[in-house]
Amino acid sequence: MASASASPRSPLSPHSAASPGPQQGIDGVAIEADTEIVDDGDSAFGSDVSSYVTSLSSSITNYRYENGRRYHAFREGAYVLPNDEAESDRLDLQHQMLSLLFGLHRAPLQNPQKILDIGTGTGIWAVEMADKFPSSEVIGNDLSPIQPSWVPPNLRFEIDDAESDWAYRLSSFDYIHTRYMIGSVLDWPKLLRQAYDFSKPGGYVELQEINCEVYSDDNTLPPNSAVEKWTLLMADAARKNKRPMDICRELQPMLEEAGFINVSREVYKLPSGPWAKDSKLKEIGAFNLVNLLEGLEGLSLALFTRVLGWSAEEVMAFLPSVRQEVQRKDVHLIWDIYVIWGQKPEV
Repeated sequence: MASASASPRSPLSPHSAASPGPQQGIDGVAIEADTEIVDDGDSAFGSDVSSYVTSLSSSITNYRYENGRRYHAFREGAYVLPNDEAESDRLDLQHQMLSLLFGLHRAPLQNPQKILDIGTGTGIWAVEMADKFPSSEVIGNDLSPIQPSWVPPNLRFEIDDAESDWAYRLSSFDYIHTRYMIGSVLDWPKLLRQAYDFSKPGGYVELQEINCEVYSDDNTLPPNSAVEKWTLLMADAARKNKRPMDICRELQPMLEEAGFINVSREVYKLPSGPWAKDSKLKEIGAFNLVNLLEGLEGLSLALFTRVLGWSAEEVMAFLPSVRQEVQRKDVHLIWDIYVIWGQKPEV
């Protein structure tokens, strides 16, 4: 791991001193495809006054089961993805993918003493941050108690809805983090105002979010693309659910409006599939292909059935066309990851 005095510098970072010029995978720079991988005769890559900081209780673990998947019980419906074992495995894989892409954080942290991870999920990011900054107190909150029991001594997990009024001490966190919260937040301005109020002067808030729009740098995304149709349906359903997914471009001005200064934004290109020529992006793309294939059903079912009115059978009949397309070696799919951070003024 990188030292505690600086944020990790991946080879993809635009601030990396080792990079002589523009790099693949950074905003505005196209990812070059590895042309050799299309010539082997195989056309596919493979088959919520609160902070009810509570102890675990039956009201929390009495999960909702729907269409063969398990969902959270606390503040039921606020989060549309499953919380079962299969989804936990996918979230851990997703963590490894993003760690390869840009590290644990991009804000220039200097030995933070109190860290909050909003929507911690499986808690894997919080565990690694607790290890990286052993003198810090790390808190991870989530709607589901799916985090491990054996964790670093400076880490604790809480069942909480971050969109409710926070019960922490004002101006107490050096660093507040969110990741992949699009589609889950009803009121981003309120969430960011609370993050501002509970940050120490000089502390940072960082958002790591994926933009739901898919594209290709080389026009290999086919007309009437099944993947593009899927992303548009997901965005439409999320908007109708009042928890938008297509919001990444609005997050930087929201941070500034909340009062943060020194707001920075980096956009990383996330390929799907190991088609990139760059070896690191090839590995990241392979991770993302598995992440997408394993997550398609869980990502789609609740939004399509609860919001769009599809039957589960209609969803399951639609998804194979998406799976088939994302596995094509000649289709070079890309999503953008927005990493945005800001600092609370010292005075």
